[in-house]
Amino acid sequence: MSTADVPVDPHGAFVRLEREIALLLRRSRAISTRLAGQLHPDLDGAAYGLLALLEDAGPLRASDLVLRLGLDKSTVSRQIGTLVELGLVDRAADPADGRAQVLTPSAEGSARLAEIRSVRRARWEADLSGWPDEDVAALAELLSRLNRLGEAREAEVRRGGAPA
Repeated sequence: MSTADVPVDPHGAFVRLEREIALLLRRSRAISTRLAGQLHPDLDGAAYGLLALLEDAGPLRASDLVLRLGLDKSTVSRQIGTLVELGLVDRAADPADGRAQVLTPSAEGSARLAEIRSVRRARWEADLSGWPDEDVAALAELLSRLNRLGEAREAEVRRGGAPA
């Protein structure tokens, strides 16, 4: 009997989902801390994610980073300050509002991040080499859907809606 033939226990499926996501998040935090150290020994794990977001979605204001990452303003401000001080992020006047600043990875920050991402991508390819391409694509799509759901929930909470 294949797993497709076994009836799904909905409650059990959500219990397993929560457990697996918690494990993934714990592992992700540890990996981010290690990667941040590879970018620069003075960085903490959250700074890696901030730099990656700026690379992927930048230029962004600090307030945009606060919203997208769900972190408090002081944490983001401290991390930005460190990234700027280390020469990994550049600040510039926002062309839409000269009083505000936008942040982008510096050439050095982009180069270091690209190097780390290349090594990580090769590791994923090696780890999942036994998986069919369709499974890898399906996992990426499902995680994308889960992330969009999480972003929508965070936006609802910020507007004063139901707690997360």
